[in-house]
Amino acid sequence: MLQDTFKYNENVQVNSREMEALKEHFPQCFDANGNFDIAVFEELIKTKDVSIKKEGYALNFLGKSYARYLANLESETVIVPDEDNKDNPSNNIYIVGDNLDALQHLKHSYAGAIKCIYIDPPYNTGSDGFVYNDKFEFTARDLAEKIGVEEDEAERILNMQGKSTHSAWLTFMYPRLELAEELLSNDGVIFISIDDNEQANCRLLCDSIFGEGNFEGNIHYRRRANQPNDKTKLIGLVAEHILVYSKNSKFLKESGVGKIALTGEFSNPDNDPRGDWATKPWKTGSDQSGTKYEITTPTGKVLFEEWMGEEKTYLELLADNRIIFPKNGDGMPRKKYFKSERAVEGQCACNWWVPETCGDNASANTELAELFDAKNIFSNPKHTKLLETIISLSNCKNDDIILDFFSGSATTAHAAMLNNVAGGDKIKYIMVQLNEPVKKGGEAEKAGYKTIDEIGRERIRRAAAKLKEDEPEKSKGVDLGFKTYYLKAPEKQTLDKMEKFNPEFPIDGNDMLAAFGKETVLATWAIKDGYGFNTPIKEIDLKGYKAYLINDGVHGANLYLLDEIAELSIMELVRQIESNELVVDKIIVFGYALSFTASTSLRTNLKTLKNRNPIDITIRY
Repeated sequence: MLQDTFKYNENVQVNSREMEALKEHFPQCFDANGNFDIAVFEELIKTKDVSIKKEGYALNFLGKSYARYLANLESETVIVPDEDNKDNPSNNIYIVGDNLDALQHLKHSYAGAIKCIYIDPPYNTGSDGFVYNDKFEFTARDLAEKIGVEEDEAERILNMQGKSTHSAWLTFMYPRLELAEELLSNDGVIFISIDDNEQANCRLLCDSIFGEGNFEGNIHYRRRANQPNDKTKLIGLVAEHILVYSKNSKFLKESGVGKIALTGEFSNPDNDPRGDWATKPWKTGSDQSGTKYEITTPTGKVLFEEWMGEEKTYLELLADNRIIFPKNGDGMPRKKYFKSERAVEGQCACNWWVPETCGDNASANTELAELFDAKNIFSNPKHTKLLETIISLSNCKNDDIILDFFSGSATTAHAAMLNNVAGGDKIKYIMVQLNEPVKKGGEAEKAGYKTIDEIGRERIRRAAAKLKEDEPEKSKGVDLGFKTYYLKAPEKQTLDKMEKFNPEFPIDGNDMLAAFGKETVLATWAIKDGYGFNTPIKEIDLKGYKAYLINDGVHGANLYLLDEIAELSIMELVRQIESNELVVDKIIVFGYALSFTASTSLRTNLKTLKNRNPIDITIRY
């Protein structure tokens, strides 16, 4: 089950992902021995529009090579479905486990598929509980060889365990953001909440991963409405940062960016039949460029400025009574927008977000307390208004997916449900939360919760119930449920059996399968093979033998064989394939269960199929 992963991870280099991408797109830059020729690469990309920098700067920190190495590894956990998932139609996913493992799994099925990512990672304040807790399983010498550093540097990296330094935090965040970038769609956006302790480092880290040109802005979010009274500080902290990066800024703009609701004082002094209206300037700002032409005010003043739209557009708006001139007809032109158009037109967001529109810490605590009918169940949750604004700004709609891999109290899932009920969208979410123990003796423990993920999942259930109660009509047909999956490492006795396994001396396949469970094997492989969490798995009967078929119409049809298979069932498999009763592109076998005789028979019969090409067998350990 995981033996193949262990072998892969043994050979991983810090640049494995980058070299695989180069081999795929620039094979001519590699010689027969697989050596990369950078001179050939530079020659290929060199044009007058591309300058190759000889000087520059980069963010360097202790542990960077190790962080890159982690981003290249495959997870050594399996995906265990919750028993309640059976017959659960929900498309929403809640994953319990380390988010690095989760991202390593998700990349196989969701690369380029996530429209919006929001994360609220640890801020590394020294009091938020963050420490680097990697369980290193090698010596300094082993690590030095794996990541190409000196042994003394490797020793310092190992010594970061249990620390909360800047380098430890960056080593923690780097691989997670690398994998997050891979998951974003071309028009995808990531929002990262962070405070002053790591904001500067996080900005440089994101520049190196997402690209400086994809930086969309630094939102200053006023998280508290009242003025702090901290006598130890010169500047009291009322705001935190939300760094925003797109996957591809150019693609994002071309595909249509999200908008926030138009604001303004709406009234109707001219009795316009279209209803109440407000205005915004028709003239461009000092940092914008527009189209220059003359406009004559009702008082006869001639204005020659750079305007927000072309002259043809201006004349059409003027004829439609959508241009007004303040100061009794002598002021600069302004464009009308109507209250009824708020959901249609919108405007880009500013970088100052306030409690009135996005909530704050105090109201977020109240929101959660009212939902749980108890105070202090979770410290410093985010407000649903903040996440609803982020969802709107990221232009999430239809079947788009939003991911939060520091889910906490699951505000993101709550906000996605609120959005779907209010607007009729079908936004799906994936939440990831470590089963981190709650504070000993705290209110959460007193209320019966053992881990943070339990609080998050209970919040989703309570929020769903409240939505059904408050909005019975609008919530009909809205997906207010979720499926739960657990990331688990195999037991030591299972690992020992895997380590000792030799295909020439088969072990009890049923024993190995029982150690994982069929549902776990199928869920883990479905993600690995690109099918995601929600593609149906169909049982196929082969003369009493159960095989499992997954076919999403995109990644082809995979047939999974998990048990020892008899000759009678092999012949039935061949018959169904040859008669087109069963459409199969790949056959994947649980290697521990297949005897040498069955393996030989399968390969032989599937090489000589009538009316179609041979089918290769993939055996996984």
